[in-house]
Order: sequence, then C-alpha cells, then structure tokens
Amino acid sequence: MPVVNTVRGPVDVADLGQTLMHEHVFVLSPEHVGNYGTGAWWDEEYRVADAVAKLKAVAAKGVRTVVDPTVWGLGRYIPRVRRVADQVPELNIVVASGIYTFDEVPHQYEYRGPGLMMDVPEPMVEDFSRDIVEGIADTGVKAAFLKCAIERKGLTPGVERICRAVARTHLRTGVPITVHTNPSTGSGLLVLDLFLKEGVDPAKVVLGHSGDSNDLDHLMRLADTGATLGMDRFGLDAYNTTASRVATVAALCERGYADRMVLSHDSACFMDYFGDAWDEGIPLVAPNWRFDHIHDDVLPALREAGVSDAQVDQMLIDNPRRYFS
Repeated sequence: MPVVNTVRGPVDVADLGQTLMHEHVFVLSPEHVGNYGTGAWWDEEYRVADAVAKLKAVAAKGVRTVVDPTVWGLGRYIPRVRRVADQVPELNIVVASGIYTFDEVPHQYEYRGPGLMMDVPEPMVEDFSRDIVEGIADTGVKAAFLKCAIERKGLTPGVERICRAVARTHLRTGVPITVHTNPSTGSGLLVLDLFLKEGVDPAKVVLGHSGDSNDLDHLMRLADTGATLGMDRFGLDAYNTTASRVATVAALCERGYADRMVLSHDSACFMDYFGDAWDEGIPLVAPNWRFDHIHDDVLPALREAGVSDAQVDQMLIDNPRRYFS
C-alpha cells in the first residue's frame, strides 16, 4: 500500500479518509509577525491552542486529513504546525514544498542557477527535493507534494522558473503538484502546457481555485487533460458564491467529472493578511469561510442538487487517495 508523509510521519493512503485538499494551518510572514505582531495581534500560545480547537472541530465532522499548501511566500514554519499536529492525533496534516509568488523568484535564488551569476544546477530543485526526501530543515517532517502559483501576470520569468523547478522536482521525487491558478485569465491552461512539455502527467496535478469559475466549458477542458479541479474556496463568496459553486460542482458531476474534483475552503486557523481583524472582521464579511462549511452547508446542498453519496466520497476520499498514490 502506498504511503504519504504527514507531519507526524507516513500513513497508508488508504487511511487518509475524508480529505480537505487545500487548507492552511497558519499563513504568516515571519517578518510581519516579528516586527509588528508581537504584543498586538499575535500571541503564539493562544494561536496554537486556537488552531488545535479548530482542527479538532473539523475532525469531529469526519475529516481525517487536511492538506496544507503553505510554502515559502506564505510563511511555512513546520515546528509550529508540528505543535498543533501533535495535539490533534485524530487528524493527518500533509505539508508541501515549493514557492508561492505571482512574479519574481525570491532574491535568495535570483543570482544562483543555470546561466546566472553563480552558474550552478537549479538550486530550487535541490532544496525542494531535500524537503521531500530528507525532511524540512531539521524537523524530520517530509513534504508530500509541491506547490507553485500562476496568477494574472501569467508566466513571468520568475513564475516560469519556479514552475519548471516544481515540474523537475516532481519527476525526480514522484510527489504530486498543486498549483494556485486564476481561472478568469486561463492560467491553468498555461501551466498545464508547461508541465506537459516538462513531462509531467496531468493526473498528478491539482489546479487550485478552479472553483472560482462557473464556465463549464473551460473547466471541462482543464479536466479533460486528466488534471484535477480544485473546487477549494467554498466560503470565499467574494470570488464566487456558495450557491454558484454548488451548482457548478453538481453540473460537472452530472457530466461525469466527479473523479476530477476535490473540495476545500482555502481557509486558515489564522492568516496575518488581516491582522487583528481576523477573529472578528472575517466572520462578518465572510461568515462561511471556515473549515466546517463544506460539511455543514455544502454537502447537504450538493445532495439536494442531485450529487450522490458515491460522488461525494469520490471528491472527498477517492480522488485525494489517488492523487497521493
């Protein structure tokens, strides 16, 4: 039986159970927290305890695995996630390697690489591979998938370099890929074309945030490549309402695409984008953007729209299992 590495160690893919495929434990900038958070909106002990409570609550709904694509650019810090995971033994947390940027590579890679000032093999491939094979920093926690992003600016030189490094690390290590995309600009098609040229099997790719679109023709075109659609922003009504997301997922299920979708919220236990407004402001402007929205509201609405229990299981259990196999 294939295994997938989690924060607490490897588990059989058969034991992943119901899986939310795109959630964050914490989204934080270490510089932001270190300079402006201490004593204001950031209290380490409070936030860890709060994350434990939120993840225990979603585990009580039947979720057994949360896939966390927090990488460089989103504030990945595994020791903090490990503290949380150790207190929620009923839930698997799967973490990633990669870089999240819409434009340039981080300065730490700007001068190192093929044809650059320091002409060396692509250092991102080496770093990402180390995360996967040996573990992240000195934590012993191994990344189980790769993450990159392509937004409105498209394949800028920096984004293209990162996406190619992700593709080459995938080919070296065999772990799958999740990509932040912007369906309104068709960026998923751009990155799939790049991945195909690099030799990546689209079946090992989740196109994140595909659920922001209700364009069935576009979504089917993506899915027909073999890639999986990330219907993963339930509760973010500013991008697409829950009613529209449900209708789109139901329509795709009716057309035979239940085996090409995964579900999630793209939420977090805490996200420093909003500072001290996270606790009180977010529930006011995005009341459904929480880890239990799918189980409390979306699944009943999908069933009412004609989605079968078997199709729900496909999206929550079978497709994540296949992705990590």
